[in-house]
Amino acid sequence: MKELIVSQSAGFCFGVSRSVKLAEETLKRNEKPVYSLGELIHNDAVVEKLRQEGLIVAHSAQEIPPESCVVIRSHGVAETEYEILAAKNCEIVDATCPKVKKIHEIVSEASNNGRKPVIIGTKEHPEVAAICGWCENAEVFADAKELEDWFNLSEENRRTPLTVVFQTTQTQSKLEEIKNILKKECTNCNIFDTICCATSIRQNDAKALSQSCGAMVVIGAKHSANSVHLAEICRECCDKVQFVSSAEELDLSAFDGIQTIGITAGASTPAWIIKEVKQTMNDELKIEETTAPEEKIEGTVPEAEMSFDQMLEESIKTIYNGDTVKCIVAAITPTEISVDLGTKHSGYIPVTEFTDDTDVPIDQLVKIGDTIEAVVVRVNDVEGTVMLSKKRLEAAKSWVILEEAVEKGTILEGVVTEENKGGVVVTIKGIRVFVPASQSGVAKDGDMGELMKKKVRLKITEVNRGRRRVVGSIRAVSKDERRERSDKIWADIEVGKHFKGTVKSLTGYGVFVDIGGIDGMIHVSELSWSRVKQPGDVMSVGDSVDVYIISFDKENHKISLGYKDPNGNPWEKFMNTYKVGDVVNVKIVKLMPFGAFAELMPGVDGLVHISQISNRRIGKPEEVLSVGEAVDVKITAVDTEKHKISLSIRALLEPEKAAEGEQDKAVAQESALVYEVSSTGEATGVAPEAEETKPE
Repeated sequence: MKELIVSQSAGFCFGVSRSVKLAEETLKRNEKPVYSLGELIHNDAVVEKLRQEGLIVAHSAQEIPPESCVVIRSHGVAETEYEILAAKNCEIVDATCPKVKKIHEIVSEASNNGRKPVIIGTKEHPEVAAICGWCENAEVFADAKELEDWFNLSEENRRTPLTVVFQTTQTQSKLEEIKNILKKECTNCNIFDTICCATSIRQNDAKALSQSCGAMVVIGAKHSANSVHLAEICRECCDKVQFVSSAEELDLSAFDGIQTIGITAGASTPAWIIKEVKQTMNDELKIEETTAPEEKIEGTVPEAEMSFDQMLEESIKTIYNGDTVKCIVAAITPTEISVDLGTKHSGYIPVTEFTDDTDVPIDQLVKIGDTIEAVVVRVNDVEGTVMLSKKRLEAAKSWVILEEAVEKGTILEGVVTEENKGGVVVTIKGIRVFVPASQSGVAKDGDMGELMKKKVRLKITEVNRGRRRVVGSIRAVSKDERRERSDKIWADIEVGKHFKGTVKSLTGYGVFVDIGGIDGMIHVSELSWSRVKQPGDVMSVGDSVDVYIISFDKENHKISLGYKDPNGNPWEKFMNTYKVGDVVNVKIVKLMPFGAFAELMPGVDGLVHISQISNRRIGKPEEVLSVGEAVDVKITAVDTEKHKISLSIRALLEPEKAAEGEQDKAVAQESALVYEVSSTGEATGVAPEAEETKPE
């Protein structure tokens, strides 16, 4: 069974609807002739219908008699035409599309400021001709190639300050091509995306529909730019496309063997022509409607029962400040989101009225084609625009959520947006929640600015909707979460277990680390296998560190932590590397009256007793050695229990007298292993027994 699908965005846009409505109202209230300066819209059927009602088409202001009533077409006219009509004392009914009117303002201002207006569009099109009539020395280009060729004509063109606008019916793909050329070629360029949002929606819908249908019917006038673009887009995705202006032009035989047929229509195509084409296809092809029926809205008349006037009235319905509306995203810029309201107005939502999360690009939060709900903030009937806010609508709903959060103790999430003397302000779904400094979770005299722009979790403690006052506590959530984490750690704690922690504070004897709800201490001796003068040499407050449990006391809630890697024990490395009798090149690190301490490897020192420094008698070690000097030594003894190492330089020297060597042998033995070492294996000083071995 064949299926017929009609695009939801097919037909009149708000600008065309507004023009037709103004013309009909003007005809009804005027007994004298009413003129249209140019064809009101690009649709012969509508133009003929209005002619029968009394609208006379004039092609220039000179043709119009003085003191006549004149309706300006939706495409607009040049500024000089207004001046001629004003000089003839004519009544002017301006039906120019507000979107086109905005382009007139842009190019006029650019021209007055010495910038060259550039218009991307069809030069012969009435809309483009009218735009050119509001500025001087404008350049019109049909596509990116023409613009690129113009830049290649002279270097001066590249340096010329440009203001670029687009015919409202252009495609987004062409806009992107133009942007790329301008970015590459022009050094001073202002680009305005003036493509009508309704056009973008219609084109996107047509593309999606043509991708899923075996054939497409595009309804519109052959001289209508937006209808022509629709046909081009459909042909890119579908092999069988018919571009017709009425039901009489349909070639029904072309649909043989096609199961799914799509219908779309240009912005100047009235609803009754779309209905006529659809009805003809239904009758001749025996198609049953299989598309889902539209949602019935109370107080509206089904489309099938509407007259043309009713359909037109529905398309230009009025909206008011405070209304909640559903709209479709048509275009996205860094500063605002353009939306289609389905009315005569052009809607937009400033980014500041859409989200508080300014760190995320807006095009990641919303996509073209999305349906969103927003509240009407301001209606401008003169410009035909409506400003909306998604944040304010969410804020209204949020009051209920906040009131429930107080009763239930619910934890909410928001972003810190302000800082003041008394605390910080957290924004939750558009509502400002005050968090006193004492409830911010920041230490007394701490910097609350560290919370700015951060997401936080908090509990709501007070809500007064009448005074629009909300108070919350970050600390309450932190306290509860810390208690939960603490209980979990104590339940699972065991010696050797590793944790990821944060350094909270430093003392002379160690470092306190938060391991997720509990503070533990790393003693200075556990910070490194190397010599540490003070904890600040190894860590800083705020550092993220990996630690492990050395011991714990559940009753007194005390935990001792380790930081140095057990596998990096320098004594173990020494024992696995050297043995008694080995010759090692060492560095002298300390001189004492009884000898010199030398570093065999980081964290391991040995003693060269004064009697083992030279093969002659010396009074002080510094007579032969100096700190930092590198010398070769022989390992003469190792105490594995006390981690002591005795070294000898003398053993490597040629003895001057064999007898003298024998005489000193006993002294060397007595001088071995007579110094104290730290728990890390580093020499710290002389042992008491060293006094007995000091030379005379």
